[in-house]
Amino acid sequence: MSTFKLANTHPEVPVHLTPDLSKDQLLSFPAFKTWVDTLQHSLSTQQNKSHTFHSAPYKLRNIHIQSVDFFGGKRVGFVKLKAEVSNDNGEKLPGSVFLRGGSVGMMLILQPNDIPSNTEDEKQVILTLQPRIPAGSLTLAELPAGMLDESGTFSGGAAKEIAEETGLEIPANDLINMTELALQKASSDEEENLQQGVYPSPGGCDEFVPIFLWQKRIPRDQMKEWQGKLTGLRDRGEKITLMLCPLEKLWRLGGRDAKVLAGWALYEGLRKERKL
Repeated sequence: MSTFKLANTHPEVPVHLTPDLSKDQLLSFPAFKTWVDTLQHSLSTQQNKSHTFHSAPYKLRNIHIQSVDFFGGKRVGFVKLKAEVSNDNGEKLPGSVFLRGGSVGMMLILQPNDIPSNTEDEKQVILTLQPRIPAGSLTLAELPAGMLDESGTFSGGAAKEIAEETGLEIPANDLINMTELALQKASSDEEENLQQGVYPSPGGCDEFVPIFLWQKRIPRDQMKEWQGKLTGLRDRGEKITLMLCPLEKLWRLGGRDAKVLAGWALYEGLRKERKL
């Protein structure tokens, strides 16, 4: 097991690696860099005399890498680590961290085009049904999740399934970042510089998920066809399948997924403030 010192830290922060992980691999893992930068910036805000911890500020003392999962050979996918964050009085903050980085959630709303466009009537939300072994589920209903590619277009497994089964592709210029809209006036982020996303499990994981909105009006017959087709896909045993959920029932049918509840709350809140 090797150790190196994290650059630009005071006091110096030793990082203890596992035998299968090199310094270069860890430092090239975007989630690690983002986490370190975000944490160090937050710790620096303790210099402000009004900060709760100003009189006994906490410092990052060391990092122990406990395990790593590789994707596709030697590309770092997940990192589990223990960070020691303490003050000079010996008081510690919980520091068990599962690093995986950010993703995106998509709230995709369809509406028959024979309905007036200024109403919420008959709107349907596309949900994915897929195995989520960490949750102990084989058919968890959730907002489609994935990433934005270099052009800003929604991509990943859920995006591929949506394109294959409905022909819908979601280009960047049609997306509305609801999280960014909602956080424009959030005072708590002005100092801490957190990521512009929802943190589903901040007590143990760095994952942040910005929620994007995409709305499309389609012919009623097309919507009925998709409803029947998507139901049939579940009968065929597809690993990732889709369903259409009435917007007014979204909070109930998707209530186990943090992305669903965040998307629904953002959508309703932004509509009330007439930002959508």
